[in-house]
Amino acid sequence: MPELPEVEVTRLGIAPHLLGQRLEGAVVRDSRLRLPVNADLAGRVAGQRLLNLRRRGKYLLLDLEQGAILIHLGMSGHLRVLPQSTPVQKHDHVDLLFADDLCLRFHDPRRFGAVCWLADPDQHPFLRHLGPEPLGDDFTAEYLYQRSRNRQVPVKSFLMDAHIVVGVGNIYANESLFAAGIDPRRHVGRIALPRYGKLVQAVRDILEAAIAQGGTTLRDFTRPDGRNGYFRLSLAVYGREGEPCTQCGAPLHDIRISGRATTYCSHCQR
Repeated sequence: MPELPEVEVTRLGIAPHLLGQRLEGAVVRDSRLRLPVNADLAGRVAGQRLLNLRRRGKYLLLDLEQGAILIHLGMSGHLRVLPQSTPVQKHDHVDLLFADDLCLRFHDPRRFGAVCWLADPDQHPFLRHLGPEPLGDDFTAEYLYQRSRNRQVPVKSFLMDAHIVVGVGNIYANESLFAAGIDPRRHVGRIALPRYGKLVQAVRDILEAAIAQGGTTLRDFTRPDGRNGYFRLSLAVYGREGEPCTQCGAPLHDIRISGRATTYCSHCQR
């Protein structure tokens, strides 16, 4: 699935073109996405102004004057801002039509994404139980320390739990734990507060670097400007099992934690 940086890059790419614009309607060519597209989507959004375009975890939220449109990119979805007259391609499933001949076009070959109208987005089951944003003020060492007491789950699983913190998926969890020098298998209740401080800073640094580079490691991800992301050039551990550690030169190990591929250095991560 696209992770937080991909979604944030998409948000940053489309927001300048659409914020403040008024919707004229919508065109739904195929409603069979991860969740069926609302049959009355066009009628619900027509005439409404886009007040805000924000990200919550891996979801995009287009806040309207009444309600909001939730978009999830799924495994292969992407959004482009185009003239409404742009020829439709295969897998162009939904167009949100804006004034000035603009449309926000949702393309998703695998149809694992979602485009939904929500009356009260922050109370939707997808969103209401999510943890804090990793780039926000509520994500602190003290917060992680308190949430981890008397728990025995591996720190990698803890970091990927959206109820604890949103948007830190497998790729960036691997990279953040390596940067913080923490063994991904270590139980969260055995990590001291200062080490959580290093982990919080590592998560922020890794995510901000990925956003700044406009990239991701996913082959299917396409930026709003049509280019592929390229954060893969900066990966220290993810996907590099058996290769030498960039810090000590020892071969990196690959294990599975909670069913997810986990690459780490047994010398540098404790």
